[in-house]
Amino acid sequence: MNRKMKLKGHLRAYLQTALLLGIFLAAVNAGIYFINILAGICVSGFLAVYLIAMSILLCRSKPVIVNEFIDFATQYGQVQSRLLRELDLAYVLMDETGKVIWTNEAFERIIHKDKSWRRQISVVFPAVTKEKLEFEQELELDIAFEEREYNLKLKRISIKEVLDNSQLIENGDSDTCMIAGYLYDETDLKRALRELDDQSLAVGMIYIDNYDEALESVEDVRRSLLMALIDRRINKYLFARDCIVRKTEKDKYFVIMRKSAVSALKESRFDLLEDVKTVNIGNEMAVTVSIGVGLDAPTYAQKCEFARTAIDLALGRGGDQAVVKTPDSIIYYGGKSQQIEKSTRVKARVKANALQEIINSKDKVLIMGHRLSDADAFGAAVGVSCIARTLGKKCYIVINDITSSVKPLVELVRDKNAYEEDFIIGSSDALELADSSTVLVVVDVNKPSITECPDLIKSCRTVVVLDHHRQSSEVIENATLSYVEPYASSTCEMVAEVLQYISGGNVKVKSNEADCIYSGIMVDTNNFTAKTGVRTFEAAAFLRRCGADVTRVRKMFRDGAAEYKAKAETVRNAEIYKNAYAMGICPTEGLESPTEIGAQAANELLGINGIKASFVATEYNGKIYISARSIDEVNVQIIMERLGGGGHMNIAGAQLQDMSSERAVAIIKETVNQMLEEGAI
Repeated sequence: MNRKMKLKGHLRAYLQTALLLGIFLAAVNAGIYFINILAGICVSGFLAVYLIAMSILLCRSKPVIVNEFIDFATQYGQVQSRLLRELDLAYVLMDETGKVIWTNEAFERIIHKDKSWRRQISVVFPAVTKEKLEFEQELELDIAFEEREYNLKLKRISIKEVLDNSQLIENGDSDTCMIAGYLYDETDLKRALRELDDQSLAVGMIYIDNYDEALESVEDVRRSLLMALIDRRINKYLFARDCIVRKTEKDKYFVIMRKSAVSALKESRFDLLEDVKTVNIGNEMAVTVSIGVGLDAPTYAQKCEFARTAIDLALGRGGDQAVVKTPDSIIYYGGKSQQIEKSTRVKARVKANALQEIINSKDKVLIMGHRLSDADAFGAAVGVSCIARTLGKKCYIVINDITSSVKPLVELVRDKNAYEEDFIIGSSDALELADSSTVLVVVDVNKPSITECPDLIKSCRTVVVLDHHRQSSEVIENATLSYVEPYASSTCEMVAEVLQYISGGNVKVKSNEADCIYSGIMVDTNNFTAKTGVRTFEAAAFLRRCGADVTRVRKMFRDGAAEYKAKAETVRNAEIYKNAYAMGICPTEGLESPTEIGAQAANELLGINGIKASFVATEYNGKIYISARSIDEVNVQIIMERLGGGGHMNIAGAQLQDMSSERAVAIIKETVNQMLEEGAI
């Protein structure tokens, strides 16, 4: 075996030195012959004896030297092996499949096995699967074992590369690999990091949503007592969690807390929201609060900004909820109460004046709603066009697809011959018109991704948003004017209020335009039966004075026979889930606008006794449109937000792709189950 081994490197050169020296002496000897033949003969004799002696010595000593090196290497390897076995760092060698070949004592102590244990590593560490072992060079895994946390670093070792680096022995053609693993116990480190993270600062803001309205609903002598009880309830709740609370205004609080306190608030799902509502000293209206929390930002200033953004989102979504904002996510809690309608219209007047100034400063007005525009979006667009006409500005409404629900309104507007042919344009034409002298008014939507033309928002420097849907984490950024009121029944109601303050109330609304705006209110309130308030009827009265014809509007929205049958079929085949949730699938064959029929069917399902919420899935243009409705017991908005949608507490929706209607209904059931377990609904 030893004879077959070949020496290389410095050792081989060292052993060949004598032979090379003999060759050198032979050359010298040849030169001596030219000087003195007798001397050359003497040197040749000496050289012959030298070469014979060295040849015999090399032939006999090579095996001995090789054996000595092998013996040294063996002893050296045993020393290394002993040191490695006694090393405090847990170490393991595995083959390519993950089967353990060798372990040291530290690794054996962790897994409670002896050195003869030779099974798959996944037996003790299930996280180290066969798929994960198919890495190229290195891999790090965080694993948990017996209430300890470890970091496992794996490295692939090529046997061929090891032998190639050998200074003594040449390698064959083997390409076998082994996997070396180092196991680091990071339990104490991670515990310390978690404790440090829990001690990090979090900033919170608490606003009383209906401060003025709540005080007005109680006797004068009890108002100070009501606010004292609210203060005491908020302070007691937060002091118990080691928070610092300071009242900055009559209805605003600033909170400093540890991140661990935020975790406790999350676990209780911010039950302060419900706790405050229990304060009652005869006030007819329950007091509600909104909470915004910012954390995990790199600086204190950014955490404070996160908290301010979070409280704005909470208020924009209707209040009575908590929003936690981090650099990576926004989480919502609560939001189960309907926002109280504001009795004053001061805000509408302020927004109307601001809108008038913006339109006056531009040459053109583009009005855009959401995709598949409905009566509310088109009616609001017509209302804004009245403002533009009054102010002498050229106006365009952007609609790509005129659905069956909007078609009667479009025909009603065009019948009067009061508008140019390009009054309604598509996205491509709108993008050509957009420039620095154009104002874009977005109505009935505040999520840029579902507008008729998202690119149009980027093309216009001046953007105005008018909407009544609750805001989500996706909003139209850098809007010059944003008027979002979740308490409003419809965007048409908001526009009807704004119209009354433009040019000192001298806006002329034609009867057909009043019909369009009135129809938007009627559709979104389901014939004034849902989400209506005093201001809703005031807006309707204003439109009636402008010439809106209730009978004409009702005739426009009568269903055809096919639509009526599809709606009835949806209700007939609906499934009652958990005795409280109606779920149906709307047939689409022969329907021009099936999504509208699906929404109407969802409204019809609420008429069934015991139904808290209804969901109808409708397939249209390769997508599944979900219409969600409720009366007052379930917040369908937060359910739809889990599916990427949104809306109101009672009216919401979502769009799903790459699935069937049956699968969409199954996903809704899974979402409802999950939220019931979490206590979110």
